Amino acid sequence: MNRNHVEHEVFTVQECQNGISIDLFLHLSVIPAVLIVGVLSVLQKRVQRLAIDRRLPFLEGRFAIVVPLDTIGSLSNRWSYGFAFGAVSSSVLLLFSERYIPFTVPTWARAIVFLVGALEVGLVYFPFFACLSTPFRLPGAVLGILYSLSWIIVTVWNTFTCPDGQVLGKNEKIIVQWPSILALIFLLGRFVFMLIKAVRIRLQLEQEDPEELNELHQVQHVKRLLRKTPAHSKPLSWFQRRVYEWDPYFKFPNRIIGTAIISLIGLYTMTLADYSLSNVAFDQVEKWKNTLNYLVTSCNQTEALGAMIPQLEEFIDVAKKTWLATTIFASLNSVAYTFHVLACYRKHLKRLWKGQRGFIPEKFHNPSSAVSVASIARYSGWQIAFTLWGYLIVHFVHFLFALLLVYGVVLPIQHGHVLKMLTDLGIIVLTIGLVIGLVIFQIALVQIFFLQDKLSPTDKQKPLALNNRKAFHCFNYFFFFYNVVMGISTCIFRLLCSMVVGTWLVSRIDRTIMQRGYEHIDAGYSTWIGVIFADHYHSNPVMVCFCQLLVSNKLERHAASAYSTFSNMPSESLGNSQARRRWLLFYTLLRNPHLILLRKHNLFSSSPLQSDIAVQTWVMASQIQSRQAAPESLPEIMVTPAEDC
Repeated sequence: MNRNHVEHEVFTVQECQNGISIDLFLHLSVIPAVLIVGVLSVLQKRVQRLAIDRRLPFLEGRFAIVVPLDTIGSLSNRWSYGFAFGAVSSSVLLLFSERYIPFTVPTWARAIVFLVGALEVGLVYFPFFACLSTPFRLPGAVLGILYSLSWIIVTVWNTFTCPDGQVLGKNEKIIVQWPSILALIFLLGRFVFMLIKAVRIRLQLEQEDPEELNELHQVQHVKRLLRKTPAHSKPLSWFQRRVYEWDPYFKFPNRIIGTAIISLIGLYTMTLADYSLSNVAFDQVEKWKNTLNYLVTSCNQTEALGAMIPQLEEFIDVAKKTWLATTIFASLNSVAYTFHVLACYRKHLKRLWKGQRGFIPEKFHNPSSAVSVASIARYSGWQIAFTLWGYLIVHFVHFLFALLLVYGVVLPIQHGHVLKMLTDLGIIVLTIGLVIGLVIFQIALVQIFFLQDKLSPTDKQKPLALNNRKAFHCFNYFFFFYNVVMGISTCIFRLLCSMVVGTWLVSRIDRTIMQRGYEHIDAGYSTWIGVIFADHYHSNPVMVCFCQLLVSNKLERHAASAYSTFSNMPSESLGNSQARRRWLLFYTLLRNPHLILLRKHNLFSSSPLQSDIAVQTWVMASQIQSRQAAPESLPEIMVTPAEDC
């Protein structure tokens, strides 16, 4: 049987030699990637001309920098970029090892190897992003189709001709590679769609999309802010209140979507590898156990050593089942964390849009501009690494808790020691209950006897004013000695809770695991703060829409001036709009409060109530004007009072 197994392995290895090595194809893809980037660079022209353009005028400013994707303000092709990141995921996980290097390197050169490998992977997958973002849609689509089609052919051929692997065994590559293959197929479809659209635009069958600063959802968000809030809004469902409330006027940038996709694919691969390697490890432990059992039996060892064998067998069986069971919970926990980080990104960004910074530590209210911009480059890589390593750490924490549960509850019930288990559990619960009860007793005693009565029946709680001072001093003295003893157990419990919560939330980059005042030591949380501030300053819908209005107004004025040179028809003045007239009236009254009494409804009104209101308005406007701390007063502006609000 062993001979057949060996023959099967030899046959598998010989069959796998017919496949195409993905690692070798990754190295060879550098050449076409450089050629594609060179073609796209030749097509683009630089905005600023250099000295070489004067020496070589035939260049015409070409060989510009090719941008793979806009990681700050662009929201177009978000899912296309997300699937491009999905295609990269298999090679990103390859960076954690040194298998992509065809030769051995010394230990001191591993850092350089990782750097070279990261640059190589980035260059190989650069054409996917560059062909999506290039303004030259037709050549970009053609090059993207050819490049993605070659990757699909090689990946599918290697996966199905040599499906087995060394970790998962049979059909390993099919199980691991199908997300990347799906992402490559989606990219191929996207490039085909781009080609069809570019051809239709070239044939003037379709108009090209206008380039604007703002997106439709940003405009809708600003309109919602300007719209009056309804008095009776529709109540939220349980899912919206407890889990997630969908906001149609918010879109995640392509950087965040790509990070989430790579994190999910990485978790999928990490879970499979964890499951397979744990099976191999426990099988090896079973072999060691059988060997140890054979040695104990053959050598006639002591009864104490022989009695340890059943306990060891039981522990190995419990550990195996517990580890495999907690694999599912740890993976689901990490997936939930990934989606929860997305929800926190939206929540924190919307709070910053409203001007709310109370959820951020005071030291991070005004982060450095350089730190914020550098955080954009760090965030995606750190979030992926935090997610993958956090899965392993959370899995180990789940494993420890599961072992405590099994040895504390399950095994005593199976062995018929229910009474002893209940006794021990009752002692633990009673001890903890007494400690908590005495803490509550102290608070209740202070609430009843040592605080003064409420100042008003409508107050929610009593004032912070002592009553029965002599009795309180005695109470404080006698409880001092007990609180010293209780403080020791509370200190240990505090340390354990800090360790458990810190390890449980290690993959949550949106939360700090450091104590208050030491948040700056947490590099992951500092990166998160820098990212949300950078996105807040560059993608605030109100600011973007305002800039779009300024650009549109400037273009309209230029168009109107150019049109007036060819036609004598007068253009419509911007000053005739009702909003502009009201704004000028408001500004005039603000700078000239005494004009409030000269308005029509004040001059011709005989009602003393309206006169009192006008006088109060004048006084309030005067106070507002006096509070303006300007070094030089602005000149008074007068407009014709013919139009009233």
